[in-house]
Amino acid sequence: MNLETLLPFGMSTETVIILMSALSALSVTASIWYSFLHRDPAQKRAKAIAVQREALRAGITGPRRRQDRDRFNTAGTMKNVVERLNLLKSSQAEKISVKLMRAGWRTREAVVRYLFLKVVLPFGLGALAVIFVVILDLYNLSTPQKVAAAIGAVLLGAYLPDIMIRNQTQKRQHKIRRALPDALDLMVICAEAGLSLDATLMRVSQEIEEATPELADELSLTSLELGFLSDRKKALQNLATRVDLPAIRGVANTLIQAEKYGTPLAHSLRIMSQESRHERVMKAEEKAARLPAMLTVPMILFILPPLFIVLLGSAILDVIDALSGFTV
Repeated sequence: MNLETLLPFGMSTETVIILMSALSALSVTASIWYSFLHRDPAQKRAKAIAVQREALRAGITGPRRRQDRDRFNTAGTMKNVVERLNLLKSSQAEKISVKLMRAGWRTREAVVRYLFLKVVLPFGLGALAVIFVVILDLYNLSTPQKVAAAIGAVLLGAYLPDIMIRNQTQKRQHKIRRALPDALDLMVICAEAGLSLDATLMRVSQEIEEATPELADELSLTSLELGFLSDRKKALQNLATRVDLPAIRGVANTLIQAEKYGTPLAHSLRIMSQESRHERVMKAEEKAARLPAMLTVPMILFILPPLFIVLLGSAILDVIDALSGFTV
């Protein structure tokens, strides 16, 4: 079978090797260049906090409709498509906003981009599949294979935004879960020093912004909401909604009860810190307990066969030589 018949546009094997070599060299160069770039997450986060502060202030002191109109002018073509289809007025728009918020995207433009991609990607990828597989017929597929490729491209376009958001949310929650015990310890120190809850959250966010910018972002936004919103309970509930982790929900409920019943803040935070560290230790022990069961299949597939070959290979070869000599 000639492999050149499977290549598109009549390319030869040498051309493919040259293109792959060029792409590899370009990737290595870009990776080396990107590794030497100086990135300052604190500056980016400071700008984001400033934007959030202005948004909160505008939401309290300014008219709501004007604010939405001013922020919505940057959507461009995607905004026009979404508005004509009335997607922002659907019942799913609020759920989509919460989903994007948990992934770290809180702006209205993020909702517009998500809805636009949900509409355009299935048609776009489906059209590309039809062009390359059916019209150009690059790979000489059968009719059922062409239909399956077109349907697969449409389904990929439909579910690709959700998959990306789910992955981003899981990564963000994992980073927040790992950094929460240390942040609670710092909050205990700040509370015992006499700082209020607003100042405690802001101080801790400044201390952990380089190690965990995700948790620092959430704590700083909660501190801003505690200062701007009339109901402090709503600010803590927003924190639990944005992160959607059991540990964060426990911290939010504990802080709400501490403010409601007058419980000492340092005492409540110390208890939450101990529980969070105990939970992290329990999860580490759980992973260690699952390790022998997880290693059983790799051991059977990759360790035992080479071991049998090393131990029994020479004996089998000696038996084969003996039998062949006896036969002669």
